[in-house]
Amino acid sequence: MKDYLLFILLLFTHLFSQGTLEVGIRASDWELKDADGKLFTMESWSGKILQINYVDPDESEMNEHFNDAVKYAIDVDSLIARDSFKGIGIADCASSWKPDFAIRLIGGAKAKKYDTTVLFDYDGDLRKVWGLKEDSYNVIILDEDRIVRAIIRGQIPEEQVADLVQLIINLQNK
Repeated sequence: MKDYLLFILLLFTHLFSQGTLEVGIRASDWELKDADGKLFTMESWSGKILQINYVDPDESEMNEHFNDAVKYAIDVDSLIARDSFKGIGIADCASSWKPDFAIRLIGGAKAKKYDTTVLFDYDGDLRKVWGLKEDSYNVIILDEDRIVRAIIRGQIPEEQVADLVQLIINLQNK
């Protein structure tokens, strides 16, 4: 009986650890809706490099310096092409004290500023599955095969910004 219980415990531990993101592993898929109720998955941007900003709405400005650098590389330097790259935001509504309607307004403003899509994780399920930092700002960079190439839980140090932008450039040029 003890062996059986140990086996079950190990099986569940293995299953629940499958989704936790680490560099080099394939990210598990998800389904989330935007403010209009349209359903998206990672396959909505099949073949593109993805930058996923998974954000507590209370911390929405934490990595603005990084997003501005990516936007500059797209719009000014033309080093990142929109046809091979997509940056999206996912609001971790469960981490915020703000009401959902206010979060949708904030998300809409960010979507317009960065010409992107903002999705809403109302229960924080993706944060839990992917092992992301709560009450924070997580940045995940996935290649076109959905392999994690970078994950930053929290604020991106200024000295890492150029390297992360270069990573996106290198991924699209491989």
